[in-house]
Amino acid sequence: MALTHDEVIDTAVGLLRKHGLADLTMRRLARELDVQPGALYWHVDNKQTLLVRVSERMLAEVTTATTGDPVADIRRLAGDMRNAVLPVPDGADVVALSYALDADSVPAFVRLRHLVGALCDSPAQTSAATDLIVHHVLGSIGTEQDRRSADLPLRGAAATFERGLDLALISITPTAERRSAHGS
Repeated sequence: MALTHDEVIDTAVGLLRKHGLADLTMRRLARELDVQPGALYWHVDNKQTLLVRVSERMLAEVTTATTGDPVADIRRLAGDMRNAVLPVPDGADVVALSYALDADSVPAFVRLRHLVGALCDSPAQTSAATDLIVHHVLGSIGTEQDRRSADLPLRGAAATFERGLDLALISITPTAERRSAHGS
């Protein structure tokens, strides 16, 4: 039976979930699949491409449906991304690399940029605001994962995530919407 692209990615995700990024090497992946390392390169160009595909798979279940309320949709999307990546050791690092290499690689990133764009005045502002939200989501996940792996208290990680997201959303929400949302 021939090795498939999905088998490579699924096995890589499994290794990441079980052992973390340090043990997700092309040699280890090949050993898990019982193939020579060179066989992997028929399915992925290099380890960076593999990690982008792993990110896609980790975030594949994140819904990109919208309700017409960009702020509520951004909040839901960011929370869903957090929930998908948080249980995966080093998941934030893998997704951050994927975002840095190809911000259009994952539908959730594309949807987020579209939603943020509905609130922003220019493409430059949309890009910066999208980066802010992605970095907040992944940074908060990374911090929580680091604290968890060091057996340190999480110090209200979920509430801290929500407060940071609120601040990011306040900074990009048009002034008129902020006034009406706060009853001013």
